[in-house]
Amino acid sequence: MTAADLSIPEAAARLRDGRLTSVALTEAHLTRIAERDGAYHAFLHVAAESAQAAAAEADAAFSRGEDLGPLQGIPVAIKDLFDTADMPTTYGSDLHAGRVPTGDAEVVRRLRTAGAVLLGKLETYEFAMVGPVFDRAFPPAANPWDTSRATGGSSSGSAAAVAGGLVRTTIGSDTGGSVRSPAAYCGAVGLKPTYGRIPTRGAFPLSPSLDHVGLVSASVAEAAITFDAIADGAYATTRLGTSLDGLTIGYARDWFAGDPETLPALLDAIDGAASLLSLLGARIEEVTLPDAADFEAVGAVIIHAEAFEIHRRQLAASGAHYSRKVFQNIASGLCLTPDDLAHARQAAARLRTRLDRTVFSRVDAILTATTLTPAIPFADFAGEAARWTPMRTIAFNVTGHPALSVPCGFADGLPLGLQLVGKTGDEATVCQIGHAYEMASDFSASKPPRP
Repeated sequence: MTAADLSIPEAAARLRDGRLTSVALTEAHLTRIAERDGAYHAFLHVAAESAQAAAAEADAAFSRGEDLGPLQGIPVAIKDLFDTADMPTTYGSDLHAGRVPTGDAEVVRRLRTAGAVLLGKLETYEFAMVGPVFDRAFPPAANPWDTSRATGGSSSGSAAAVAGGLVRTTIGSDTGGSVRSPAAYCGAVGLKPTYGRIPTRGAFPLSPSLDHVGLVSASVAEAAITFDAIADGAYATTRLGTSLDGLTIGYARDWFAGDPETLPALLDAIDGAASLLSLLGARIEEVTLPDAADFEAVGAVIIHAEAFEIHRRQLAASGAHYSRKVFQNIASGLCLTPDDLAHARQAAARLRTRLDRTVFSRVDAILTATTLTPAIPFADFAGEAARWTPMRTIAFNVTGHPALSVPCGFADGLPLGLQLVGKTGDEATVCQIGHAYEMASDFSASKPPRP
């Protein structure tokens, strides 16, 4: 074990009592990246020099008695969808190779203000679209549990970096499940906050109606700490470690149990999680959600219509620089009309209202699946057509409710994840439940084999 294996609370305590410096902590993470990332391809750019300078400044601030909060001196890594003024930002696309922005995305600015040490930029599916693809200059990030398998996307490098022990917390984005599904596939924690809770300024948009800034972290507590440092009016850490007595969790079992793609081991794992949460004091009540297909249809129209408008001119001018599957996926929005988009947005509002009135009026949170299977082999993504993986994530981009993916078991040695969904603005309850489950189980403590 090295300093790179310390949790954020452990490292923060040592930074403050003098047992550890940020320079030493940062060097431990840089060493870990050098040792392991050749197998994972999580980092597109490692900012060693600027990270060491930021770490030295964090140490100097501590010595002056300045404390900017729990992320001061803590290494963090950023998905390559967010502008960073001192390192390349390419949006995962060869089209923007070598691009260095003139300013920081808002979330990056907030991390710097919090005293975090930015280690570098993480692999993403191209423009946060489909993947993995193999006709780009940089290879797709690999799943640390089995490097012949994908991580899920689009926050692929974020999940690989956390699961592989390269960094404890990362910034990603989530438009249809892009932090939650990679977290589930890689055995990490993924938090998609309430829509708009973390500003998206300075992130390349995929679908502004559904885009969320999210996190992939090594634990629920570390996700909550990171969230509180960068979100508007955030208090996700306030109920960590408190009892679940008095909470009602709606178990949306039928929402995934009857799907033919649901792995039996996943159903067993989430049934077991419901039982454990009951033993921890929560009341479990089965609930019925609107059909998953309704959310998926609405989300697909919004994403394809909005993404096509964003890329229309660039696609016409530089389409040859897009990977083929991404080009095809964006171009599919050509057939959608403004009326189609307007109707889909109206349907999204109706689904959100229905969920609030019929489910969240009775329960404090929802328990369901994140993905229906473990990670899929890279070989399954060969060929011309995009390969869609079975998930239950886009519904909460459509409605904007906060959602958290937490490891809940294994199938054939590969991680599985459950999903907890909260009321609008209530990340605190979602993290309270997720943390209680994490502490009472041992799945988050399991680590992949060394590369």
